[in-house]
Amino acid sequence: MALTTTFTELFGVAHPIALAPMGGSAGGALAAAVSNGGGLGLVGGGRESSQWLQAELGTVVEETDKPWGVGFQSWSTTAEIVKRALEYKPHAVMLSFGDPAPLADPVINAGVRLIIQVTDVPEAEAAMEAGADVIVAQGIEAGGHSGRRATLPFVPIVVDLAAPTPVLAAGGIANGRGIAAAIALGAAGALMGTRFQASSEALVAAQVVKAIIEGRGDDTERSRVLDIARGAPWPERYLARTLRNAFLDQWRGREAELEADEEAKVAFREAAERGDTGVIPIWASEAIDLITEVVPAADLVGLLAAEAEEALVRAGRAITPPH
Repeated sequence: MALTTTFTELFGVAHPIALAPMGGSAGGALAAAVSNGGGLGLVGGGRESSQWLQAELGTVVEETDKPWGVGFQSWSTTAEIVKRALEYKPHAVMLSFGDPAPLADPVINAGVRLIIQVTDVPEAEAAMEAGADVIVAQGIEAGGHSGRRATLPFVPIVVDLAAPTPVLAAGGIANGRGIAAAIALGAAGALMGTRFQASSEALVAAQVVKAIIEGRGDDTERSRVLDIARGAPWPERYLARTLRNAFLDQWRGREAELEADEEAKVAFREAAERGDTGVIPIWASEAIDLITEVVPAADLVGLLAAEAEEALVRAGRAITPPH
């Protein structure tokens, strides 16, 4: 059995699984591996340098002939950066967090599929107006930055609003059962981030992977503290879910004080450069309890798809036919 959805048909991929374009960790090798495994790999543009982005896009072009894409944060990206990425001929560009309209036209004009991630209903409406080919409905359970809506109720709302545009579910999905649940909610697949942090190709330090595998959902927390400390001017509406650490514990509830304390921010950056897990943000979803091992990304895509198929078959058996 294979899961065929409007998403798999749109991109010509084998499985309804997309890699979240995680800035700094979803590089070209990881995106290529996900695509080679039958999903849609997305390089994370994030707030990285143009040199970093060009190198990673070059890598994905070299390592896969399957559909792939690249993702950007709408609030911090320019149309020129998007246009440069389009020179590498991605099959999709994903925009998240902020108004996608100023960045959508170059993508649409290039004939490239436009994916827009949304965190509430007004953003979903704006995504439709901007011409999204696919919408990602992201719930608050996600690792990294997110909005205020929970995945379970939010996904079917966006599915109904966007129909017939395909919707991917995101936020707290770390295994095949989560993908199956997304499909049951009406989504055409799932966008997954934290699970792929624990893969061989992710640009993630060993101590970060160890923390994810050993961590629990109860160990995660949403906050602005680490964004303030690292000088990342994220819009305040998008809090970041990370594993708790000593720095967050020290400054919780003292955000205004931290913003004014240059000495504390310098000390943070120095510790972060050393890879000190007591300060660095370890982006992690509430589903990290389900992540117990490091797996090559291409293999992981196949395993997740098989789990999803099994879960849907099992759910089907629970239906009693009428007599």
